[in-house]
Amino acid sequence: MAKEKINADELISVIISGIEDVKGNEINILDLRDIENTVCDYFIICEGTSNTQVNAIVNSIQKKVSKELKDNPWHTEGADNAEWVLIDYVNVVVHVFQKHIREFYDIEGLWGDAKTTIIETSY
Repeated sequence: MAKEKINADELISVIISGIEDVKGNEINILDLRDIENTVCDYFIICEGTSNTQVNAIVNSIQKKVSKELKDNPWHTEGADNAEWVLIDYVNVVVHVFQKHIREFYDIEGLWGDAKTTIIETSY
């Protein structure tokens, strides 16, 4: 039996909820669908204030997606130093940064043609 394809909007919603559960900061969604030759449809970018918070965000996302959508990332990297952790759900890729690393690599600037949605948080 083939695995049921998960709706991208539903996946994004659960990922955002996982980030907010542990107070991840500066959450942006980059819609890459109208850009040619991209590797996925969406980037979700956020930041934590320390290695501990970055790891907490990553764990929260993975647990919430696994529990609610029964899905696991295709690939995860960067968890060892927790400065920039990438979680690849194939059509949605999550980047969890520490602030200084996010500023240095400026993913939003590199993908400036993408439609950006800024998620307002209440904390």
